[in-house]
Amino acid sequence: MSAGAPVWITRARPGALATAERVRGLGFEALVDPLLAVEALQAELDLSHVTALAFTSANGVEAFARLSDARGVPVFAVGRATAKAAQAEGFASVSSADGDVEDLCELIAGGASGPVLWAGAREPAGDLVGMLRGRGVMAKGVAVYETLERAPSDETLARLKAPATALLHSPRAARALAAILRERPASALRFLCLSEAVAAPLRGIAEPGSVTFAPRPDESALLELLNS
Repeated sequence: MSAGAPVWITRARPGALATAERVRGLGFEALVDPLLAVEALQAELDLSHVTALAFTSANGVEAFARLSDARGVPVFAVGRATAKAAQAEGFASVSSADGDVEDLCELIAGGASGPVLWAGAREPAGDLVGMLRGRGVMAKGVAVYETLERAPSDETLARLKAPATALLHSPRAARALAAILRERPASALRFLCLSEAVAAPLRGIAEPGSVTFAPRPDESALLELLNS
């Protein structure tokens, strides 16, 4: 990909800003115009009998940290970015699955000593609580934030007539972009997705060969695709 072509960061802030910094560090122009926005919820947290916390996103960590000052409970995180967010919030014991929700379920099932509380999105991409219960782990969930779709600017959409790359971190963002492309096709746009599940909504809508997903659900692996 030409370094002169912009890289559209579609994920929600504040994560979008961190991604943009990494993209610029690789020599690309970063275009920050999220398709999603995160809003914290005023949730009731009951940590009685909870022996571990589970997080499937940095947004979940940050929203939980605003609601509670509990930092002594062990944390299970889906990946390195989420684990890093938990450490930054002051959690002392953090384990990372370095993968997806299924990997996180395996990690928790093998390491949890009692009931687990998952804190995450109102509409999660995967059912971690259900998966844990299926493995015999006592688990409950609480929504601490919600993700809302937002429309990109007309300026951003106009730039997609020329070669560009869209970075997609979630199925929700991919579905939002797919809906836009049905109305405004962008034949010069390339799509780099965090995982196969993220890429799925774009199949059949994007140009053949324009959709690629990372070999592992990790942003470093995603950004490595920029030079491919």
